[in-house]
Amino acid sequence: MRDKLINGLLFQAGWFACVLGWLWLAALILGVHILRHGQIRLLLSVMLFGTLLDSALTWLGVFDFSTGSQWIPLWLMLLWALLGTTLNHCLAWTAKPWWLGSLLGAVSGPLSYYAGAQLAGVGLPLGLWPSLLLLAAIWAVVLPLLHGLARRVRG
Repeated sequence: MRDKLINGLLFQAGWFACVLGWLWLAALILGVHILRHGQIRLLLSVMLFGTLLDSALTWLGVFDFSTGSQWIPLWLMLLWALLGTTLNHCLAWTAKPWWLGSLLGAVSGPLSYYAGAQLAGVGLPLGLWPSLLLLAAIWAVVLPLLHGLARRVRG
C-alpha cells in the first residue's frame, strides 16, 4: 500500500513538474522509478502511444500549443512516460474490471488536460465543453488500452 501511495504522489509531483516546465524534476522522478522498478519498455511504449495520440489531436485542432509546431512539446511526452509508471502500481486497481479504467479515464483524463492547459497555456480551439467531452470519450478507451499494453509488455 505504501509503495502505491508513493507512486501516486511521485506521479502527481511529476505531473506538476511537467506542466510547470521543470523537466529536470520529471526526469528525476522517471529515473527513480526506473531504478526501483525497471519497466523501461512499458514507459517508452506508453510515451510513444501518448505522443502519437496527442500529436493526432493537435493535428486535428483539439490542442494549440502556440509553438507553431504540429508536434507536442517534450513536457507532454514526459507526462505520458510518467503515466506509464502508474499502470502496474497506483492505478493497477483500474485494470479489472475494464470499466473501472474506462470510468476513471473518462473523468480524470479531461480534468487533467484542462488543468494542464490552464497551467501550461495550451489552447483548446474547439471550445471548453466540446474539448472535454471529446477527451472524455477518448480517455474512456485509452486507459483500458494502456492497461492492456501494460499486460502485454509484462508478458
